[in-house]
Amino acid sequence: MSTNSYLGTDMPPGYTPTSDEKTLALLSHVLTFIAPLLAPLIIYLVKKDESHFVAAHAKESLNFQITIIIIFIGLLVSVIGILFMWAAGLIYAVLVIVATIRASEGKLYKYPFCLRIIK
Repeated sequence: MSTNSYLGTDMPPGYTPTSDEKTLALLSHVLTFIAPLLAPLIIYLVKKDESHFVAAHAKESLNFQITIIIIFIGLLVSVIGILFMWAAGLIYAVLVIVATIRASEGKLYKYPFCLRIIK
């Protein structure tokens, strides 16, 4: 069953992911608080051929990190945008937490308003 809302879209994968796959998928989201682009990129490059579930989460996380960086640069450029950086940071944190929960539940997750640069 797919859930579509302003918090993103989740759907069941074609198979039941293992505990290790869920953990790596979860890490591809939560580690972005420490290493925004690096964590999902490393996980994607290491696991892309081994696990579709982990690769999908890492790719989605990487695309979201790129989108957020573009948004923050756009906000920094404008004077009024600087006032809204706290809101963008709050939305970022909430969506990463939602994605982490969905990964731990074994569901595929799509961030809302995310540029899908890496296919």
